[in-house]
Amino acid sequence: MRAKRTGPTPLEGVDVVLTDLDGVVYAGPHAIPHAVEALNRASESRRVGYITNNASRSDASVAAHLSELGLNVAPADVVTSPQAAMRLLAEVVPAGSRVLVIGGEGITTELERNGYTATRSADDAPAAVIQGFTPEIGWAHLAEAAFALAPDAAGERIPWIATNTDWTIPVARGIAPGNGTLVAAVHTAVGILPQVAGKPETPIFDVARERFAAENAIMIGDRLDTDILGANRAGIRSVAVLTGIDREKQLLAAKPDERPTFIVRDLRELDEPYPEIERRRDEVRVRGARVKLSGNRVEIVKAGDDATDLLRAACTLIWESGTPIHALIVPESLYL
Repeated sequence: MRAKRTGPTPLEGVDVVLTDLDGVVYAGPHAIPHAVEALNRASESRRVGYITNNASRSDASVAAHLSELGLNVAPADVVTSPQAAMRLLAEVVPAGSRVLVIGGEGITTELERNGYTATRSADDAPAAVIQGFTPEIGWAHLAEAAFALAPDAAGERIPWIATNTDWTIPVARGIAPGNGTLVAAVHTAVGILPQVAGKPETPIFDVARERFAAENAIMIGDRLDTDILGANRAGIRSVAVLTGIDREKQLLAAKPDERPTFIVRDLRELDEPYPEIERRRDEVRVRGARVKLSGNRVEIVKAGDDATDLLRAACTLIWESGTPIHALIVPESLYL
């Protein structure tokens, strides 16, 4: 029988919880086990904001989906990458301008709210291009973006804003190409890069912190290269949850700017005391788990009774070693 765990939880002192959706709350149309219950509990004592790079739906549409899953959520609780894109757009194009949309409802809804006119044709002389994910995007849409972004006679180009550049997106059937792959196709054609509104860039975090008046926020995510990197860039603590894209192997190999504050197996652990990480001579200990570095070999001294504790210990050991992961021999049992 385990001893009773005491100490602060990952949410101790947090006034706003910001959480990713794909891979954290749901995969495709279905809720991830324990996520709904955990986030509803969190919302009883603090604000919860749902932060998504997926630009295919409006905030109202996202909130409706989350409500169907059982979450206590309103459209104002949802921050989308198109909303963050409006902040960037306002800096370069005045309201009332015509904007070429490569994407779906999530973008067109925000353009209308902010006084812009959406078009689908480069022939309409748009003042800017906004590109975001929707499953219906095809070659013709990407070509339209390339036509609009071609330099004019004076060599000038109109602004190009991408809602996000996630390379992949988790869906019910597995992992599919994300907006980043579509942006890369346009980049190949035009030879320039867009401004990016969503994670890991900071505009989406700026919008969230302002809306929720956050002073001590925390970000929950499944992707190191978007959720965790973005939180670190924004100066926000983070929780990596092992229910989506990035798993044990990616965490062990995380770059310095992609390392989370906390690691949890699923969102039930938000309410559990987070274990102390102890450094004793050449060992790192997390409760019953103990690991050490012998030369370039990571050794499991004791596995303990919690696989997540062992992962936490191993991540700390590797991250603090100063040695690149490819130069270390890591037991397969840590990541398989």
